Order: sequence, then structure tokens, then C-alpha cells
Amino acid sequence: MNVSRALMGIAIGLAVLAASGAVLASSFEPWSPAVRVESLPGTHPDFNGAALDGCPFISRDGKSFFMASTRPGGLGGIDIWVSKREQAGDPWGAPVNVGAPVNSPENDFCPTLDRDGHTFYFVSNRPGGCGGDDIYTTRLRTKSWDAVRNLGCTANSAVNEASPFPLPEAGRGPVLYFSSTRSGNSDIYVTGEGIAGYTQPEPVVELNTAAQDGHPNLRRDGLEIFFFSTRPGTLGAQDLYSATRESTSDPWSTPVNLGPDVNSTAADTRPSLSWDGTELYFGSTRTGGGAEGDSDHYVTTR
Repeated sequence: MNVSRALMGIAIGLAVLAASGAVLASSFEPWSPAVRVESLPGTHPDFNGAALDGCPFISRDGKSFFMASTRPGGLGGIDIWVSKREQAGDPWGAPVNVGAPVNSPENDFCPTLDRDGHTFYFVSNRPGGCGGDDIYTTRLRTKSWDAVRNLGCTANSAVNEASPFPLPEAGRGPVLYFSSTRSGNSDIYVTGEGIAGYTQPEPVVELNTAAQDGHPNLRRDGLEIFFFSTRPGTLGAQDLYSATRESTSDPWSTPVNLGPDVNSTAADTRPSLSWDGTELYFGSTRTGGGAEGDSDHYVTTR
């Protein structure tokens, strides 16, 4: 084969992958040792509080960091807060409560902003749901929120749902990954979104075990997934794992523990990957800040 023609074919293939939002996993380095987010120069010292801080989610543009926290100043229980910065790579500012109608006197957590920058998902145990912790949605306007809406009792169940993650999946359309205890155990599920509403959720069998598996978060091309698990082989409590697939129609690979640079002997949960795939934020109860056993935000890079 002509070498120049072969190189041109490779270049075209890479261009197609870039246009489709695909990310080449081989371009990534190993994960760096995780650090507390407020240890990054210039980050506001109140980014992690003395109370519970967890369930992070970073927006597509890298300028908004949503979190769940029990810090003072909330509406009651766990509230959703947001930290802002001018540009991706800048230090994070002090978290601000997002207010009603997202927050309520009940527990509101697991914030997720869709890639469109407006559609917002979260989890709440407020009255009027299907039972336990339900997934809700609303729309973020310039300076306000639309009324919140429960996703309904097909996507939700009589028990607990958590960590919704929307994805436009090639060959299937819009889907929503999340975790649920509907099987009597925390497992990872996916549901399709159609004109008539959400389809019956299906367990992602390649990722689920007899242990606890939850809080899914995917790379933007849908070919890499991160989640927590208590399966055999953890460093202790919940650890973060990842799996990959060749296409969105393929099964997931055997999950791999992210290792001691990322995980700890404490609980490490709710991973959130940056849009470029190089930063992974998560909550952890490891020591090193705040009260012993509380949860704070950490970040690792590759």
C-alpha cells in the first residue's frame, strides 16, 4: 500500500473520530495520585467544608462544579451547591447554594448537568415521588430554574435511584445511565428516552456483581465508564472502577480497579470525568481534611 495514502486514511479516520466526539483511550497517561480539590493553588478554602461534601459533577465547559453538601446555609438535609470559575483550568470559587426549586427541605443530591448546558438531573427524597430517592429533572436558565419534574415510576422505582448520567448513544439515541437498589442491591442500569417516556430500565450485566455497584459516569463518546464497587479486590469500602468497549453496541470489558493512586481504604464514590477525559473528580471519606469520616472532593488527572 502507498505509505502517503495509508497515512491519509489514518488522518481521515482520526478526523471522523474527533467529529463524532470519540476519544482515543491510548492517548491517556496513567492516573496521577489524587489530591483534595482545594489544595490546588487559588481554589477557595471553603470548597470542601467541615460537613459532608460529595456527588461532584463538572460541566462540559469546565466552568461549573456541582456538588451535594450538608454545609451551613442550605434549605435542609443535603443540598446541591455550585462552584464557578472564569475558565477551565482556573481555581474554583466558593460554593453557592443553587436554591429552590432544585433544593428542598429534604435531601437533594447527585447533580448532573447535560452536555447541552441546560438540562439538569438530580436525586431527591422529597414527597410526591415513587418511593425512596427518585431522579428529577429541570432546566437551567440564565438566572433561574424551571419547575422540577419527577422522571416517573418507570425510570424510578419504589426504592432508591442515584447518579443519573444522560448520553446520546450511537445507534440507540438518548439514554440515561443510573444506579438503583430495585434488585435489592445497588446495580447499574440504563433506560432509553422516547416520545412516550422512559423505557423499562435494563441492568448493565457486565458491570454488576453480587456486591454494590453504582454511580455510573461515562466518557463523552460512551466508550469508557467509571463507577464505584465493593466487589472483591477493593482497597477497602467502595473503590472506583472503569471499563471500556469498542463501540456503544458492544458489551463492556471486565472492570478494572483504578488502583491506590486514586482509591483509598475509605469510601471513594461518584466519579465525574471532565469533557476532555483528563480529570476525574470524586468524593472520598479518606482522612486529610474536615472531620474524620466525612466526605470531601478529590481529583486525579491523566
